Amino acid sequence: MKLFTTFVLAFLCTFNVLSQEKPVKIVFDVTSDNTKVHQAAVRHVKAMSAAYPDSEFEVVMYSGAMDMVLKGKSSVEEDMKALADNDKVSFVICQGTMKRHGVDESELIEGVTTVPDGILEIIQKQQEGWGYIKEGQ
Repeated sequence: MKLFTTFVLAFLCTFNVLSQEKPVKIVFDVTSDNTKVHQAAVRHVKAMSAAYPDSEFEVVMYSGAMDMVLKGKSSVEEDMKALADNDKVSFVICQGTMKRHGVDESELIEGVTTVPDGILEIIQKQQEGWGYIKEGQ
């Protein structure tokens, strides 16, 4: 735990120095069904979007992260709704994942949008110069 805390603090300090020069764009990759991972991802986006209001953040969810975006099932529903009101923050779910889970767009939390393919979305963001964070436990 100490190592993890040290890593996070070092990352935030480095990020703080870099972001003072110009805004950044970060894409977060969430594939886990673990609610602690969901909570960590939202906590990171919430803190970073508040600290760096000119930067852009996108959370791309696919695979096991389906419940993260479902009304009444998500452990982060209220925070995601609030963050989705920020035009610099977006939450997207893979349409292929939705199809595999038999989920319709009407079941998604308000503010969550869809992309045809989660992996392709991440690759395209990286090609556009976005930084990449894999959320995991």
